[in-house]
Amino acid sequence: MVRVAPLLLAGVVAAAASLLLLVAPSAAELTRVEHPPKSEGSLAILAVGDWGRRGQFNQTLVAQQMGVVGEKLDIDFVISTGDNIYDDGIANTSDPLFKECFTNIYTAQSLQTPWYIVLGNHDYTGNALAQQDPAIREVDSRYLNLAKSFIVNSEIADFFLVDTSPFYLKYWNSSKYDWRNVSPRDTYIENLLKDLDDALVQSEAPWKIVVGHHPISSGCEHGNTTELQELLRPILEARGVDMYVNGHDHCLQHISSRNSPVQFMTSGGGSKAWAGKVKTTSDKIEFIYDGQGFMSMQMSNTEAHLVFYDVAGNVLHTYDSTKSEEEEEDDD
Repeated sequence: MVRVAPLLLAGVVAAAASLLLLVAPSAAELTRVEHPPKSEGSLAILAVGDWGRRGQFNQTLVAQQMGVVGEKLDIDFVISTGDNIYDDGIANTSDPLFKECFTNIYTAQSLQTPWYIVLGNHDYTGNALAQQDPAIREVDSRYLNLAKSFIVNSEIADFFLVDTSPFYLKYWNSSKYDWRNVSPRDTYIENLLKDLDDALVQSEAPWKIVVGHHPISSGCEHGNTTELQELLRPILEARGVDMYVNGHDHCLQHISSRNSPVQFMTSGGGSKAWAGKVKTTSDKIEFIYDGQGFMSMQMSNTEAHLVFYDVAGNVLHTYDSTKSEEEEEDDD
């Protein structure tokens, strides 16, 4: 039996702290955070990525609209899809960039809630361990990069936050990446995929959502990530994952797998965008927007409603999915 200990969140997140439990993993298990939704039977979150630019490139405007939507939906938490601090992460836990890119930007009351964080490649070119250090939560208690990969269990959905930068083979040819606690690559990836697969098998949540920085399938600038197509995608399709949510591409998009029910959602429009580049993918592109914005999710045990918003808060695209009670029982 894993040991359960309180996850302490200070200041503005103190009210939520009583609801959160950090479950310490045993060997070969991903760290798990228990985050019950505020409203019984429903969950609301925002997802945004590729944002940390000191408010520049419309980061502040996106943040303002996130605050508006966050208040309207009474969100439970925020998911960050990575590249949290440009251009090279932070040097240490007292680096002023952290406040300039995060604390001083996301000031709306509705955003004073836990942010569950994955790292992007730009975070890895700085001190990657600093973003994971508990000391960073003394600077801003919302910022929860609790492990390189971890699970947020909200009863209605399990969110599997996966560290995708080590998969990208090209990064290993550069000396600027902080691979402490990662190298050797092959062992790290093998263990991560096994732990993820085990966790997906054990999950009893109605919805299973995997979050990573890099896209698996994309029609935007970076296109498909070959390493994730080969190593991660087969697990998602075999284990009944409903959605894969990513950043890296500075755009918003919804892509449907042609081989399985998996939906690929890109929310990487937190600041600099408008690359003007497109790529092809063999999957079906339902929606693509080469611009800034973010995404919301509202979920119950049987329904999911996703909305993509632009920098002005306009609704660009919606996606709805339903599950029957029988499907939930089959998942169990």
